Amino acid sequence: MKKDTTHFVRTGLTCLLAAAFAAAVPASAEERKSATVGFELDVLPYATGGYYGSAWVGRDRIRVRPVVASTTLPDFLVEDGFREAKVDAYALIVDYFFRDGFRGFWVGAGAEYWENRVENEADGGTAEWNNTVATIGGGYVWKIGGNFYVNPWVAGHLVVGGPASVTAGGATYTPKRFSPEASVKLGWHF
Repeated sequence: MKKDTTHFVRTGLTCLLAAAFAAAVPASAEERKSATVGFELDVLPYATGGYYGSAWVGRDRIRVRPVVASTTLPDFLVEDGFREAKVDAYALIVDYFFRDGFRGFWVGAGAEYWENRVENEADGGTAEWNNTVATIGGGYVWKIGGNFYVNPWVAGHLVVGGPASVTAGGATYTPKRFSPEASVKLGWHF
């Protein structure tokens, strides 16, 4: 991927994050009670040698959360003959909680931008490509002590833009168009 595209995507997500926080700034002392912020770390990307970070802002039962993550897919999820499938993801997700206080069941949807890389096992050739992804998911937030919480969740990711296949070292790799995901997040709600 070109450096200019990466810079554009990161700048865009930074602007979206700033806009989300600005939208949550209360107009009066009365509204101050309903706006809140938090952050989350997801266990799965760290288990694969990657990272995950999300800061969120919410009001009433709706929160907006930009996400930055990197993960290496387990080999059983990668097409035979390929390895080291890596995804760097940048997302903006909107969640709705069914209970007040940003706890209990929630559902969410949003858009993601993925930077992908895969390696051909036979000759070490690599391919890099980008995808635009629609995502939908849900989970359950358990407050377990003060403002600390655990958030098990599931999601589905549908590739809506990007190549149908790529060439890595002379072999064709066909990325999955849909991928399910499940993990556990640890968070802090201010």
